[in-house]
Amino acid sequence: MSFELFISRRYLRAKRKQGFISLITFLSVAGVTVGVMALIVVIAVMAGFESDLKNRILGVESHIILLHHGGGISDYPKILNRVREVEDVEAATPFIYSQVMLRSATGISGGVLRGIDPESAGSVIANFGEDALDALAGRARQDRTEGVKAGIVLGKELAANLGVRKGDAVYIISPRGMLSPVGHMPAMTRFEIVGLFESGMYEYDGSLAYIHLSDAQRMLRMDDAVTGIEIRVNDVYAADRIGEKIEAELGFPYWTKDWMQMNRNLFSALKLEKVVMFIILALIVLVAAFNIASSLIMMVMEKTRDIAILKAMGATDKSIRRIFVFKGMTIGIIGTTLGEILGLVICLLLKRYKFIELPSDVYYIPTLPVQLAPWDMILIAAAALFICFVATLYPARQASRLDPVEALRYG
Repeated sequence: MSFELFISRRYLRAKRKQGFISLITFLSVAGVTVGVMALIVVIAVMAGFESDLKNRILGVESHIILLHHGGGISDYPKILNRVREVEDVEAATPFIYSQVMLRSATGISGGVLRGIDPESAGSVIANFGEDALDALAGRARQDRTEGVKAGIVLGKELAANLGVRKGDAVYIISPRGMLSPVGHMPAMTRFEIVGLFESGMYEYDGSLAYIHLSDAQRMLRMDDAVTGIEIRVNDVYAADRIGEKIEAELGFPYWTKDWMQMNRNLFSALKLEKVVMFIILALIVLVAAFNIASSLIMMVMEKTRDIAILKAMGATDKSIRRIFVFKGMTIGIIGTTLGEILGLVICLLLKRYKFIELPSDVYYIPTLPVQLAPWDMILIAAAALFICFVATLYPARQASRLDPVEALRYG
């Protein structure tokens, strides 16, 4: 053990007459502990919210959508085969998208109509139940042979707004109608509700309606064309790169949008909020760092005679600086370690027992989600130790600049 570290450890154990300095040291450790603990818990909860939101979005939306400049894709079976052959693409399915009005016997609501192919949509849309897909596929087959009503799957909240349930009938009013002697007339088609789905997000559950691709083509007068192709890839964070590969394979006029582009504003806001919370809570550690600096400054004033004797015995300015830097960093290391342990324990308790419940009318999840990433803990610890290190520089520098002759004369 170097003599600098030995002396700094001795200075940590203040004598009775230095009890005030010892109290400030204790408060410094407590401040760093609370700051690090709060940072870990808050960042873990925010990361949990972000991860849960991402999973819910990707449960309804595809990773990439392929579109055609100027309109729909008419030769989509051939394009589907080419897309599926692109490296890192797991699955692809055609879709039709349109905004419509839905009317029931008790209500009317706007919605987003999506025509899907039940045979391939399940491999792309993760949260779409197999029962609903089978019901759409079976109803489409019956429609061709027996003339029964076409089937539709509604979001749970949309069905509640319309006052309908499984087995009831709804009318879809499409703006793509026909010209009549009195002007443009919207098209109205009757569907039977064959299933309900719930994604957990009101934005989807309150607006989405799914019908069979062939029913959407007939109702919207699209012949054999589709709006685009939904694509699922093996790495969601490489969706932009894979989208570029698909564009390069197909060429103009095809273009792609990935899930990060479609939800850029939302995830940018979450990232900004996470950074702001990190900065705000880091101020707790900064306050503790001021306590570290205060205790070191008072320690320098108290140990002026000791510093002079050390210098007279041959200690260099660098050695004196190290003594006080070691003392301040010891406080920072103890506080950071305790904060990391307490933060980890609290996160594990929140994740296991879920004792904090959230109001269901405000949040889309019942309890606090927690996702503790090792890199977040490392970053928080590094930030706390850096702040503590900066706090030691001025007192250590002042101690190293003491003149031993003057200190012994007037000490």
